[in-house]
Amino acid sequence: GWDVKATGDSRVGLIGFPSVGKSTLLTKLTGTHSEAAAYEFTTLTCIPGIIRYKGAKIQLLDLPGIIEGAKDGKGRGKRVIGTARTCSLILIVLDASKPVTYKKLIEKELHGFGIRLNQKKPNVYFKRHDKGGIQLHVQLPAAPTHIN
Repeated sequence: GWDVKATGDSRVGLIGFPSVGKSTLLTKLTGTHSEAAAYEFTTLTCIPGIIRYKGAKIQLLDLPGIIEGAKDGKGRGKRVIGTARTCSLILIVLDASKPVTYKKLIEKELHGFGIRLNQKKPNVYFKRHDKGGIQLHVQLPAAPTHIN
């Protein structure tokens, strides 16, 4: 359902247009089954999964695909984006065969709902292992060593 209790140390929302691989990504990363099919709007509600990384429990949410006009309520858009607002991180999932302009459309929909994305690209990337699996790499700025 939509009212998924937040669990773990952090919450990541997978957001994107329909049929871009959000459900497949959730299934591969967490082992949680999220229905994936060759037609749009297979996922109709929020599907949670958990990934463990270096001792941290990260909750991933497979959100239904959004469409242009989501910020105005089209295609359950307000509910999808409202759920994304509860996340520590929003991961935009794109179809590599589609133009990058789709990313701009998603950003516009999120912006219209008050979600401001990083202005500077964060230093986050996935590295695929030769024998299967992936590793998430994140480089954060150093925290202050003292507080005045």
